[in-house]
Amino acid sequence: MRSFSNYLKHSKIAVSIVFLTSGIGTAIADVPADKFDLSEWNITLPSDDNNDGQPDQVSVKDIKKFEHSDFFYLDENGGMVFSTPNKATTTKNTTNTRSELRHMLRGKSSRIKTHDPKNNFTIASNPIAKKFKRIGGKMEATLKVNHVSLNAKYPEKGPAYSVVVGQIHATKWKKPIKGFGWGNEPLKIYFKKHPNHEKGSVFWTYERNLPKSDENRIDIAYPVFGNTWLDPNEPGEQGISLGEEFSYVVNVHEDVMYLTFEAEGHETVKYRINLGNAIDAYGDVDKYDHPYGYTLDYNYFKAGAYNQCSTKDDPGFWYPACPGTGNWEEDKANGNYSSVTFSRLIVGKSVAPEPGHGENQKRDKG
Repeated sequence: MRSFSNYLKHSKIAVSIVFLTSGIGTAIADVPADKFDLSEWNITLPSDDNNDGQPDQVSVKDIKKFEHSDFFYLDENGGMVFSTPNKATTTKNTTNTRSELRHMLRGKSSRIKTHDPKNNFTIASNPIAKKFKRIGGKMEATLKVNHVSLNAKYPEKGPAYSVVVGQIHATKWKKPIKGFGWGNEPLKIYFKKHPNHEKGSVFWTYERNLPKSDENRIDIAYPVFGNTWLDPNEPGEQGISLGEEFSYVVNVHEDVMYLTFEAEGHETVKYRINLGNAIDAYGDVDKYDHPYGYTLDYNYFKAGAYNQCSTKDDPGFWYPACPGTGNWEEDKANGNYSSVTFSRLIVGKSVAPEPGHGENQKRDKG
């Protein structure tokens, strides 16, 4: 029935289909926007149905009635499923595929440009902060990872067997100014599980705000549940299993990003990092980072499945060269894909954190 629902979204006809079973009506025309507030989100998919050579995007206006039977739909429990193969059409600046939402503070007001300050947030120290739609912001999610790619040519590389389930992304400018506008990511939340491990790990990364040509522009990884990509060992009871729910809260308040991670049977993990300087999440100065962090950048939230198992084969770089044919059914059967289910996703204004949020991470370093 989902294939028929896909037909309906192209015709843009709002309908309600009801099956009658033993006299009981059961609606089956649900799409993700029926269960989740997607009034400020668009989505990028790992498909090219209009044959323009670009991944398909669904606008804030059209996502209200949209689902994709393979890559974006509600499961039988009302969870919002994002799936993406290793090989598919990708966006301009990456070799990784995605089925991923992008937060649009403008809502349906398409007259506001995507990279306009009125469609993005910044931190309080930005001298033009008042021009932005929002200073800071908050994203909360509860999710489980259903699957990550089972195969990689270079399994020792960090992105192998992993998927990003939440991000803060900075916009890329045509002419970066004073070391800002590179389009880097102050936050990526990862789940990574080796195929021979019982459990996977959750960790997050901060990307130094430097140009791509700078060898010091790397992602600094911080552990949450289990290991980071620097430790290939089985995480054991500290890890998170496929199908096991965990939650994250990303609260950018004034200049500081406050992170909270929770999962049943695990201690709550909290971090904080100032996005307006070069001090890392352990309280140490990072001499390689931009001295003012992301102060002037325009930022936005992302959530879904951003598959890190790139098929690009370049042994000298970060690419794990994961296999993929580009045929969804074949790649799914071979385990060459990522899939994530969200049971909760909320965005809004930032809130003042509790005193001492993330202070313990300075003490626990190492």
